[in-house]
Formats: sequence, C-alpha cells, structure tokens
Amino acid sequence: MNSTDTRHSRRAFLATGLAASTAVAKPASPAEEENPASPSSLSDVNFRQLISRADLIYDKPVPRSEEGIPIGNGRMGSLVWTTPTQLRFQINRVDVYANNSATNSFFERHNDYCGGCGYVDIDFAGSGDDPFPEAGFAQHLSVYDGALTIDARNLAARVLAWPAEDVMMVAVDDRRPSPAPVSVTLRMLRYETKYFGQQLETFVRDHVVTVQNRNHTAASQLTIRGGRIALTQEFREGDFCCKSAVAIALAGRQAKPRFLNETAVAITAAPSTGPFSIRIASAASFDPQEDVLAAAFRQLDAAEARGPAALAQESQEWWHAFWPRAFVHLHSQDGVADFVEQNYHYFLYVMASSSRGKLPPKFNGMIWNTGGDLRTWGAQHWFANLSCYYEAIPASNRFELMDPMFDMYSGMYNACSVAARQQWGSEGMYIPETTYFDGLERLPEEIASEMRDLYLLRKPWEQRSPRFMEFAQTKHPHSSRWNWIQNAAWEKGRLKITERGSGPYGAVTHIFGSTAKIAYLYWRRYEFTLDREWLRSRAYPMLRAAAEFYRHHPNLQKGADGKYHLHWANSNESIYGARDTDEDLSAMRGVVAAVLRASEILNSDAPMRPVWREFLDNLAPLPLSDDPEALRPADYSGPRVFARGRKPVVKSGGGILPDGNSLPMWFFDLCNVESRDRQTLDIANTTFTQFFRNGLTPQTPVSVLSKIPIAAASLGRAEAVRYLIPNQIRALAPERATAYRNGGVLANRMTLREGPQALDAQRLGRAAEGLHLALLQSNPPAPGEDPILHVFPAWPKEWDARYTLLGRGAFLVSSSMRNGRVEFVELESQQGAECRLRNPFEGDACLYRDGKKAETLQGSLLRFPTRRGEALVVVAVNTAPEDFRRAVPEG
Repeated sequence: MNSTDTRHSRRAFLATGLAASTAVAKPASPAEEENPASPSSLSDVNFRQLISRADLIYDKPVPRSEEGIPIGNGRMGSLVWTTPTQLRFQINRVDVYANNSATNSFFERHNDYCGGCGYVDIDFAGSGDDPFPEAGFAQHLSVYDGALTIDARNLAARVLAWPAEDVMMVAVDDRRPSPAPVSVTLRMLRYETKYFGQQLETFVRDHVVTVQNRNHTAASQLTIRGGRIALTQEFREGDFCCKSAVAIALAGRQAKPRFLNETAVAITAAPSTGPFSIRIASAASFDPQEDVLAAAFRQLDAAEARGPAALAQESQEWWHAFWPRAFVHLHSQDGVADFVEQNYHYFLYVMASSSRGKLPPKFNGMIWNTGGDLRTWGAQHWFANLSCYYEAIPASNRFELMDPMFDMYSGMYNACSVAARQQWGSEGMYIPETTYFDGLERLPEEIASEMRDLYLLRKPWEQRSPRFMEFAQTKHPHSSRWNWIQNAAWEKGRLKITERGSGPYGAVTHIFGSTAKIAYLYWRRYEFTLDREWLRSRAYPMLRAAAEFYRHHPNLQKGADGKYHLHWANSNESIYGARDTDEDLSAMRGVVAAVLRASEILNSDAPMRPVWREFLDNLAPLPLSDDPEALRPADYSGPRVFARGRKPVVKSGGGILPDGNSLPMWFFDLCNVESRDRQTLDIANTTFTQFFRNGLTPQTPVSVLSKIPIAAASLGRAEAVRYLIPNQIRALAPERATAYRNGGVLANRMTLREGPQALDAQRLGRAAEGLHLALLQSNPPAPGEDPILHVFPAWPKEWDARYTLLGRGAFLVSSSMRNGRVEFVELESQQGAECRLRNPFEGDACLYRDGKKAETLQGSLLRFPTRRGEALVVVAVNTAPEDFRRAVPEG
C-alpha cells in the first residue's frame, strides 16, 4: 500500500480518536460534540457522562483471553486481548454454523460448533521493549462511543466495528523509537492431516485444509489477492452448506502478504513510525452459490473508500444515536444503585454489539469465543437461556436487538409446524426448548409414527424398534427430540448410547411451554408498540399456532370435572411426565388469552373465538400445594403455594416450588402488582416468601438464570429488589467448578457459568428485566387485557432514580424518584392509546398536555385519552413540571 496515502495523515489519524500525546487515547473533542436530545423534556441528559459510567478500564493485560474486551457491530465481533507483543482476536459471526438440524455427524455432547471464522494476531515484535508489558498499560472501552482505545508502550491503538458494514478497524499510532515491522496473521481455527486421495495435491496447491467428521466436512482455504489476505470456510453435510470469509487489508504503510504455513497467511508492514490502519472484513452465507470471499472484499472496498476517519466518525455517530432512545440513572449513598446502572448500560452495549444480525447470538459464547471451535453446550439454542437476553429488551425501546431472535423463530415456522404433526400428532406449531437455528428436521414417516406412539406413552418404551434405535444413534442428545439419550461413547469401535433411564423422557423432551413463551414475546412486542402490521403478519400466526398446538395435543383431555388436563408433560427440566404442570397451565392461560385479543383486534378468525374462549375458561386450575395430587414432599406442611404439577409423574424433582429459572405464572402476566385475581396474587406472594425461608440479607446469592429478582419486582417487593438485583449481577456463588474462575464474574463483566468457552451475559439480562419492572410496570390485570402504567412499583426508597423506558400501550415513560418520593410522570404517546396510570401521588394529580395545564385527575387509577405524538406530564397538585427539571447526571 502507498505510504503516502493522505487518509492516514496525522490529522486524519487523530480524527479516529487517538491522541498520541495523551496517556490514554480518548475520542476527539468530546467537549465540542453535540449532545443528543434527551427523550425526557425534564431530564437534561449528558449522555457521554451517563453512559461512560459503564466503561471498562483495564490497567494491565488480562491473564486469559476470555477476559478480553468485546468489540462488535451486532453481526461480527471479537474479544480483544494481548500477549506481550500481540493484539489478538478471534473473529466470530452470528450466522456461521457448521451444521443444521439434519446432521448425522455430530452426536456427542458439546462437539457441534458455530460462530468462529478465524484467528487474527497483530504482532509488534521487535528488538525493543514489549509494547504490551505484563507490568501494565491502559485499555479503555468507551461504551458510549463503542470503541476500545489502548495506550501501550510507545504504541496507541483504537479498535472499533463499523455498524454499516461488517468491518472491524484497528487504527494504530506506532511511536516506537526503533521502527520495526508489524505483521498481521490470519489463522485457521482447525487442522488435521488425513488421506483424501487425489484431492490432497489440490488441497496443497490451493492452500486448503479439510477436516472431516463422518459425513461432515469443514474446508478452510487461505488466499492472497491484490495485497490482501483472506481465509474462507465451507461447511457441508448432505444438502447443508454454510460459508464464511475473513479478509484483511493494511493501509498507511508499505506491506507484503505471504503464506506462512499450511494454516496461516500474513501481511507484513515495513518498519516505520506514525499512523496506519488494519481493516478486518467478514461475510457469511447459507447459499452454496454465493461468493462470500467477494462479499468480504467488497466490504473492504467500502471501508477503504470511506477512510479511517470516516469509519470512526460513522461508528461513533451510530452509537450516539443508539443511547438516547431510553436511559436509566441510579444513585445511592452506598454506591450499589450506581453499580446496577453501570451493569445495565453495559448489558445494552453487549447486546448492541452482538444482536443485530440474521440470527441471535448463542447464549454460550455469543460472538466472544476465543478458543476456536470449542463451545460448551454446542451449537443449539435453549430458549430458557436465550430468554435471558431478550425478555428485558422491550422496555429498553430497542426492538431491533430482538429482531434476530424473532427472525430465527419465524424462520423455523414451517419446520416446527411439521414437527407438531410428526412428533406429537398435533396441529399448530411445536418449537422445542432446545433446537438448531432451523428448527427440527423432517422425519421419515415410519420413524415419526413410532416416535408419536413412544413419546405420547401409547407404546411401551421397551417395545421400541431396532429401526428407531438405529435412527437415533446418530442424533444429538442435546436436541429436545433426542434428549432421552444421556450420552454416546465409543466402545471397541462401536458407538454405544447410554439412556437417562426414564423411557422417552429427558430434561427437555416434553417441554411444551417454550412454544407459548416464544409466541407470547411476539405478542408482547405488539403490546409495547401497538404495531398492527406486526400483529397481523408476525405475532398472530405464532400465537394461533401455539394455541392450536395445545388444543389439539393428544394428551390434552377433558376430565370428569369438565376441565382440560394435560398429561405426561415436563415442568421445565427437573420434572418429567407430570399432569397439569405449572408451565403448561400458565402457558395456555397466557397464549390463548392473547390469541383471543389479537383475533378481536384484527377481526380475524371470528368462528374460533368461542372455541378458544371455552378452552380458556375450562382449563384446569393451577396446581397448588394443598391439592391432594400435587407434586410435593410427603412431609410438606408449609403454607399454600404454587406447585410444579399433579400426579401421576414419571420423575419428580422432590421439591414443591416453581422452578426459579422459569416462574411461568409471572411471565404470562398471571401475578403482578396490577393483577385482578387477588387470590392468585396472594399465593404468588406466599410462594415468593418460601423461596427465602431464612430471610433475605445483603449476602443472599442469586443464580445466573434466576427469575427470582423479576418475581420480586413484579410483586412490588422493594425490600427484596434492593438485594436480589445487585447480587445477581455479582454472582456471589459461582456455578461452574469446571470453568475458569469457577464460572464467576470476569474482568469484562461476563461469566463462564455455562462452562469453558461459553462466555455469557445471561445474569445481566435477567437483572435488567428485574430493574425495568422495579422502575416501571405496564402489566395488564390479566393476559390480553389493557395495560396499566405503574411507576416505581418496587423501588427501594434508599435509591434515587430517573429514567425513560418504554411501556406497554406504546407509551415512552419518564419519571423520577428522589428521597423516596415520585416527582413526575412524563409520557410520550406513540400511538394515541388511552392511558391508564396508577396514581403515584398521595392525592390528586394535575395533567399537562403539550406543556399546558389541562385538567385535574383523581383516584387511584388515572385514565385519560391521548393523541398520537402528544407529550403529557402528570404531577402532584400544587407542583409544576418545571420544579423537577434537572441535569443527568447531576454535578
């Protein structure tokens, strides 16, 4: 490359945010940048100051790559970490999978893989001092700017991911007194030597390494073209194909590419000083005909045409537009509320960096893997884990972060409709708890027929056919369909399956509630936006299919009591084959009520409404501990609480309380501060108390996946929220002894709770949802009904808070609590719906419309019409909105 390229002048380089004269590189001229408009007219938010409270700042290298700093654009990304002479990356993508649901090659636990595209090492080795010494140097992730700055020994770098295209940029200012070469090496993720006959010579000539796993091949190829280097991958098995490419260009210095060996290619810059940049592009496709290498090169072309300063500016502008959609500002004298706020905004950063692609990031590793193909729990999606990331997003007013999840599940609609019929003899759609990105494979009809009989308990498990077992032998035991397989191991050259010992049952085989939970999230998006087109084209088909799956399930039967009972279902993972599980009865109440309401809104399926109404009205009651057939310990003598299900049961977990990682009654709007059914609400409160029979303290641990803090907020339990949300973030009791730091919190605020190379932010998502519900609830009194806005329903009086969040009914809600007192409620009516607001003041309230005093409101429930786009403020009488205008953060 031409070293005289003016786009790499010092002026242009400084525009990328690197200032060589400072100890720590910072964005250019923050004092001069325009502060984005606040979503609240009463909060003058300095977004740089507010969001920067969430920054990651390291003063020394991390001991392990898993603690590196995350950089991504929502589609591609990497942790960034160092060795004494190198900046290191593993480029990952959300849309790279080695196999799909039809695989017969991956049938051992944890050995299927996804995401990884290639290693990248930027080496500054020379005869002088190490640039990244163990003694320490500064690394600063600006969450507000979405960029990492590194101020090393005689070297500064800025790393960012361009939101517009799939390109990461590393802008470097090399200030070493003795100029030395810089080498950028691109390496394959996998390698083996194996006989491929005449193909071997072709592989050697074309720089291809092929790794074969039974019927599956993974071919990696190195390329040099026009001064650029590249690595492509092609995964094939049967009709399945996925391809990826990583391409790298260096600009601002003379450079030469060369093949290093069978697995690595490098581009080396001549010794020099001053600024230069490295651009790393990637692309992927499931289309065998698409040229992903050409796509990656086109993205490099686009980045080169823009230049490094423009890439940095555009990236920064994207992030600066992302943050003002909503915000949370918290403070307490002990700093705990500030800590919660810090982790909340960091969680949104992680999601924006990893969840804007064709598919959602995997819960176990996301796009932050650093160990090649290793990823504990493999390449399938568990909804229980995925939900940790997405159930919190609606209130944040950033629905584009949910699109990958919705697109994945909508994309498997046809496959899951076939699965409902083949596997269960039902109608509608069956989304398994655990599945590949494309759902479940279509089965041969003879296998499907026997599977139905076995899984519905119409045929004794002992009578399963050799043909069925032969077919199962090459199926992955993580899949819900095949989860009765405990594991598979090789003995004397033969594969031997070990079963769990409960017939066709495994932890996730008979979980049906996931279908309804996913459909309910589609409905929830409608509730938050009132987007009728979304309801018509996306949500309603899912709701209808989920309701019809339950209604036509062969093991759903109307009993002598006139109630519908579901037999032989799991209650999450620990209860096998129970009757009337809490999961399914909650799910049916929620999803059927939602499809009824959606049908009325859309004026669709009118003949089905009485059918659905009769079904909903005659569901069996939720199982309770005082039910003679409830699943409970024989010696239980406690209060009346929710139970997991009723007898008979194939395998009972031994306890009685609902699974704290699921809590379906809470998810489906059956118990919250606005519930009309006060009896159920009382039982919910008693149930919650029983989770903490020894009381709550500042040291009470909360597990990573737990929904207990969400339940506390939903019930208005501020005293519990004060401890549970921060303690979930802290992960006081690490949960994975086989992982680095026992699965505890790492320097980058993520954990390895799921195991080696399964980095996650699940607990941050759960805590974010609990935080939203403590600040603002917009729950309906019952599923499918109109929501009621309720500000600070579970907020500790010791914590001050000011926020803007989205509520159901399409209201953007801003409010403030100071010294234990609610100051105002500000609303932006996005769709002109009627507002129902729980009065937060002791007496009457005054309503302002578009800045003008309009009327006095009385009573505990305030109701008033709104116009689309109207700005409203509600304050206590004898006060005015301007009394509460403040800077955020203050000081």
